[in-house]
Amino acid sequence: MGAEVWVGIDVSKARLDVALGAAGELLWVANDARGIASLVARMVELGPELVVLEASGGLQTALVAELGAAGLPVVVVNPRQVRDFARATGQLAKTDALDARMLALFAERIRPKVRPLPSAQELELKALVARRRELVEMITAERNRLGSAPQLLRKEISAHIRWLESRLKERDRDLGRMLRSLPLWREREDLLRAVPGVGPVLCATLLADLPELGALSRHQIAKLVGVAPLNCDSGTMRGRRTVWGGRAQVRAALYMATLAAVRCNPALKTFYLRLRSAGKPAKLALTAAMRKLLTILNANAQTSHPVESSMPSCRLTSNTVALPSDKERG
Repeated sequence: MGAEVWVGIDVSKARLDVALGAAGELLWVANDARGIASLVARMVELGPELVVLEASGGLQTALVAELGAAGLPVVVVNPRQVRDFARATGQLAKTDALDARMLALFAERIRPKVRPLPSAQELELKALVARRRELVEMITAERNRLGSAPQLLRKEISAHIRWLESRLKERDRDLGRMLRSLPLWREREDLLRAVPGVGPVLCATLLADLPELGALSRHQIAKLVGVAPLNCDSGTMRGRRTVWGGRAQVRAALYMATLAAVRCNPALKTFYLRLRSAGKPAKLALTAAMRKLLTILNANAQTSHPVESSMPSCRLTSNTVALPSDKERG
């Protein structure tokens, strides 16, 4: 039986640098269809234990799809994890070749878990959600410019905002059609939207960017999204718990949904007001409500039963403790 081979691939726009082991052979191919095909053929012949590469803003998508189609064990990892791993080993220099070797060493030492690769439809949904997010960001940027723009440019900027808003409506319609096109997605969307406060944007974001929903425990899913309080203790010192890391795009959509949920979801509203009555800051109480909402959605996905489907519709009532104001949300 041959020696185990752990492969690291550093992805750039023009080329793929490949390390066949942390101290093994180095090679490179062009990051195009021909180069990817030759690399996949070499990998099939080699039979590596694991192929690891970093998420590179979509530049890795074609390579990952071809490696997965060839039945090779491939994992896309967070670049921050690999950079922290490199610093821990004392490797401070950074080149494409060094990065490929570090990825190979990361594969051998850490051995990240291989997960099923997304289907073509899942990739389309992910791209559509990402495009919607980009349109929202562009609309926000243009509205900010409009406030301080000279009169000469106001008409142009206003027209651009209207055009972007029309594209946003089209993407929302596309998302709606896509989510209803597959029975599995339709069922998942119905389960998620059974919880008051959850709308189409959060549903699409969870389906596209959090496929692990329902497959992990409540602690694991909270850490994955970045809403779990992390300890900061040393000796007798007990530091303040903070949330850190996670998937920012999921967290942003979850935050907006929670702002609605603490008004119209009775369970979350009671939970939020209890924390505020206990003197907790609005931001801390909202973060805790985000985690609770995520836990409810995760439980729904696990049991395939909307545990909060019988909740009444949204009604706003006065309380002695105020719901979050715009200032407190920031």
